[in-house]
Order: sequence, then C-alpha cells, then structure tokens
Amino acid sequence: MLRILLVDDHEVVRLGIRSLLSRHENFEVVAEAADASEAVEKALEHHPDVVVMDVRLPGKSGVEATREITELLPETKIIILTSYAEDEVLFEAISAGAAGYVLKQIDSGELIRALETIGRGESLLDPAVTQKVFDRVRDASRKAVSEVFASLTNRELKILSLIATGMTNKEIAADIFLSEKTVRNYVSSILSKLDLSGRAEAAAFAVRNRVNDHLSSN
Repeated sequence: MLRILLVDDHEVVRLGIRSLLSRHENFEVVAEAADASEAVEKALEHHPDVVVMDVRLPGKSGVEATREITELLPETKIIILTSYAEDEVLFEAISAGAAGYVLKQIDSGELIRALETIGRGESLLDPAVTQKVFDRVRDASRKAVSEVFASLTNRELKILSLIATGMTNKEIAADIFLSEKTVRNYVSSILSKLDLSGRAEAAAFAVRNRVNDHLSSN
C-alpha cells in the first residue's frame, strides 16, 4: 500500500487524481494540499510514501516544497506532475530531490505505473523531457572536461596526447626535441594537474576524453 499526498492548487485536479487512485487497492490518498506550505505541513503530519506535486502553486513553488519535504522526510518520494516541460523547472526539481517528473498529458495507466515506479524507490522521467536531461548531462560533462584540459599548457596537451599513443618519455623527447628530463617534469606536472596516479591512467583519461580534440583547438 502506497500512502500518497496530493498537492495541487486546483481542487478539480486533486479530485480527479484521487478518483483515479481510489480504483486501485495499492494506493491510499492520505491527505491533500493546495499550496507549498500546506504540503510541507501535511507531509510532516502524515509521512506519505509518495507526494504528487504540482510545480506552480500560490506563494512558494512546488520545487521549494519538494526541497523542504525531501530535507525533512528523506524517505518520502516526490513525483512532479505538471503541465509544463520547462528546462529550468525540470532541473531545479531534480536538484531539489524529486524522484520523478511527468507531464499531466500522460494517460491514467501511465500515471499509475509512474507512481508504482516511484514507490519502488526508482526514478522516472517523462519521455518528453528525458532527452533534455541527457543533453544537459552531456553538456556538463563536456564543460567539466574542457575546464580540466584548460589547466594544461599547449606543450602539456601535446605530451599527454603522445602518452595516449603509448610513447615512452625517451620517445616523446625525441619527437618534440626536448630532453628526457624535461619531458619527465612535464609528465609529473600533467599527472598533478589532472590528479592522476600514473601514465596508464593518464593515457586512459586522454583517450576517453579525446585529448586530440582539445589539442587541435589550442
């Protein structure tokens, strides 16, 4: 049995969801709230398993209520049910601790399955917004890698790219016309800047993050 708190400022929406859930013996609506403050109050009073949370509420937003509830009741899972697929709202909700984000356009069966998924402790995103999350994560990853490589000089990037090919310090020295001792110092600097433990790890890092792409842009 999943104990559920419904949060929406439209009574007709709450009535509709309550009516839908009443047809399923695995769900029990233990309380309703029309704004963020009431949502936090009812959550603390009833300790629901799942909160179905609207984003746009009078006063504080559903995202703010989500943040407060997840901090006070970490075992309570929150699923955002909204009409809006806005990028910033989506990422703010996830950052606030929401376990799921679905659009009100989904049909009743999909909502039931979403609640069951959240109730099992899993996370869920509406297919309409999933790609946005993947795109944001990829962008963040690329930015983080770029920032890491930005700490290296052009010479260090070149040496790292040669390490990735399996060349020894002696071979690198001959290739770029430096002494082996100088190359060894560069390698130490690279490992320190990238917080890597050795050449093998540096080579793997360079290949995985396409060091040559960064080299060609410098």
